[in-house]
Amino acid sequence: MKAQIEQLVSAALERLVAEGTLDGGLTTQPVVERARGAGHGDFATNAALVNAKAARMKPRELAERLVAALPDDRRIAKVEIAGPGFINFHLAPAAWRQVVPEILEKSHDYGRSDLGGGRRVQVEFVSANPTGPLHVGHGRGAAYGAVVADLLEAVGFDVHREYYVNDAGRQMDILAVSVWLRYLELAGEELAFPANGYQGDYVWDIAATLHREHGDDYRRPAAQVFEGIPADAPAGGDKEKHIDALIARARELLGDNRYRYVFELALNTILDDIRDDLEKFGVVYDQWFSERTLVESGAVNRALERLRQGGWLYEKEGALWFRSTEFGDEKDRVVERENGQTTYFASDIAYHMDKLERGFDRIIDVWGADHHGYVPRVKAALKALGDDPDKLDVLLVQFAILWRGGEKVPMSTRSGEFVTLRQLRKEVGRDAARFFYVMRKCEQHMDFDLDLAKSQSSDNPVYYVQYAHARVCSVLRQAAEKGLRVEPSEGDANLERLVEPHELALLKTLSRYPEVVEAAALGEEPHLLTHYLRELANEFHTYYNAHPFLVEDEGLRDARIKLILAVREVVRNGLGLLGVSAPESM
Repeated sequence: MKAQIEQLVSAALERLVAEGTLDGGLTTQPVVERARGAGHGDFATNAALVNAKAARMKPRELAERLVAALPDDRRIAKVEIAGPGFINFHLAPAAWRQVVPEILEKSHDYGRSDLGGGRRVQVEFVSANPTGPLHVGHGRGAAYGAVVADLLEAVGFDVHREYYVNDAGRQMDILAVSVWLRYLELAGEELAFPANGYQGDYVWDIAATLHREHGDDYRRPAAQVFEGIPADAPAGGDKEKHIDALIARARELLGDNRYRYVFELALNTILDDIRDDLEKFGVVYDQWFSERTLVESGAVNRALERLRQGGWLYEKEGALWFRSTEFGDEKDRVVERENGQTTYFASDIAYHMDKLERGFDRIIDVWGADHHGYVPRVKAALKALGDDPDKLDVLLVQFAILWRGGEKVPMSTRSGEFVTLRQLRKEVGRDAARFFYVMRKCEQHMDFDLDLAKSQSSDNPVYYVQYAHARVCSVLRQAAEKGLRVEPSEGDANLERLVEPHELALLKTLSRYPEVVEAAALGEEPHLLTHYLRELANEFHTYYNAHPFLVEDEGLRDARIKLILAVREVVRNGLGLLGVSAPESM
């Protein structure tokens, strides 16, 4: 209904322009929004307030002219002028009833629009280093990024979903060495595992694959491996120097080919696991973008050359620095180290340059909240490259804290003590995980109650919403068992029988769904949709408990069946955008 009110207001304004009342044209496009209280009608517009100056009259006077110029519409019961010049619209009950045949006709497409006009948007999310399984923190970013992408697509954007694979950095070398050292232990070598190595069970699994397939081919004496290596942290040394020295030693003892084999085995094993895990979580990408391709294609060097030509790079202490302080950063950033290796930041600059070169109108990055300091320097680099930094929108997702039995579940990624996304799915199910992850704004801390997510009660929000869908299906099964006709009549036949307060409340809530989808998409706020679905489910369950649907009166039964079928469609559509199933029985 909001769109219809907007059309009426636009028609009235055009009439006033044609008459010369607004001879200067519209200075500001008016806003039509839902009224905030029942006493103010159903919708309100500020059209008179924002255009009074152009009309050279008081807002209330212009409001009166606008009301007089409104086209006749039987859906409008009353129009009032309030306060300094707001125009309030009271809708007739028949207007709300029109939403039912609209929903039943559009079905899956109800709530979808072409607002985005096919503009290309890239959403990059999760992009966790392939150094271990995805944990519950990654799961929140996965659910959030996937829903944002689906919402944008639902309102007409051309969405490209992408995972950036960090397969060229130091962390991958640490993983490779961790796997090799575990392999040496399996081969019978006794050694002190580095404090900075990856210690999860998955490292043992990859090492076991290497040992099973290659026996002792990659074995080297532990004494030879650790000879001359700087002390590790437990021995009073520097853990970073210790692990870096072990990486260099592994390359030396294994040679390039064998070291690369261990590296690729670790990378591909974990990457395959991540891909499988995400697919089972309902997250599928259009592209897995390798960081190494940026180096191999020359994109990193090309990005640095563009910055150099713009005067944004300088040398100091043998390294190459980007003048990020010129753009408000707290300090300048290294893009190439003394040893000639480019940094993560250099790759990120090239990656974002590549995104814009691929023709995306907008790029959205979904990052963990610990990357908040990284945002201004990436935007600074884009500006230095001559690109528009406003095309980049970075959404920061806070970590999810798990609670079980009233106690916080401990988490430590490096030590291998964490709950994986796969474990979470197995414990609470994909539906509950997807729904719970997006119930709050991404920048808000999240407490994930595992016991609540598993419960089958009205306190569990996803169960409560799904139960509304299942209840409608149950009504239809009961009708079939009783031999009652529930095939809905066409159009708006019998809908005038929907007069109960519960029915009018449901109709108004159903009409809001397209507005909620649009607001959630444009604001990148999936939680708006979860809140809406909980409200709709609550109104349906209240209606279900207050009124019978399978009544003897065929006309009334037809009207109520239509209404609950519309509820079922909207619940199904909304859950679908959240990546949650709509079960027919529970």
